[in-house]
Order: sequence, then structure tokens, then C-alpha cells
Amino acid sequence: MAKAKTPKKKDDKLTPFSFVNEINIGKHDIMLDQNGEHSDLLEKVYSPWLVNRSLSYFHDSVIQANEMNKNHHLDSRLQFDYFINMIRKRKRFSKWMKPTEVEDLEVIKETYGYSVEKARQVLDLLSNEQITELKKRNYRGGYINNGNSRNLRKT
Repeated sequence: MAKAKTPKKKDDKLTPFSFVNEINIGKHDIMLDQNGEHSDLLEKVYSPWLVNRSLSYFHDSVIQANEMNKNHHLDSRLQFDYFINMIRKRKRFSKWMKPTEVEDLEVIKETYGYSVEKARQVLDLLSNEQITELKKRNYRGGYINNGNSRNLRKT
């Protein structure tokens, strides 16, 4: 059996991102312990959701990520082996998508007292002008703390 490479981190701990890096770049089996045997403890560190999410951002690995989403019932070991053998070696990096309408949702929730789900439904119905009007109506003024200096709040 092949010897397992140790992660190249200061604290020498495995993270879910270590598995993503090995799938993309390293191509070494890091689920093996120091004796070269499969470790159940290392399998628990593997996060299938995080690995699938990070691989789904790229056109050359989205099909494999979708395949593992369909077969989510498989063990972590099997999913890792599938990825490490099916995905070609390549540097892959992208920033994770984050919701942009959080501020608008907060304004709607504060104005009408809605839950997050209800505020999302209302957000689709309101125009940008209406949301701006709600922000003006809810504006309280004052200071916000940015580090060591205090600045006026801007709308």
C-alpha cells in the first residue's frame, strides 16, 4: 500500500479542506493512518457536503460532484476514492457564493416583523425603489464603530 502523506500545516491537523486539496492537487490517500491502514477516525473528518460544494464550482468536476450528491448514502471512504481517481489533477480555487440580499431582508423583517422565509417572499415582490424607501424610513442615524475610529452611518 502507498504511504500516506502528512498534511503540510503548522498544527498538523486534517480539515475538510485538506481532502479537497488532495483531490484537486495532491492525489495522495490521506485517509490512511501512519501504519498505512484505513482509519475510521480520519473518515469522520471528511465532510461530503463541503467537498461536493467546493467541486461543484468547476465545469470539469461538477458532474462528479453531482454523482456523489445522488449517491450520498455511500461511505466517506468510497466518496473520497471516487473523487481522487475520477477528477484530474488541477489547481481549483473559487470564492464561495454568499447571499447579497441580507441587508434588504433585515429591513423587511424589521419593518413588518416577518420571519426570514416570509421576508424572502416579500423581497421578490418589492422593487428597488420600495426597498430604498423602507431603508430611509427605518434609518436611525448615529455612529458605527469601524475599528478604532467612529464614522457616521451612511445610507
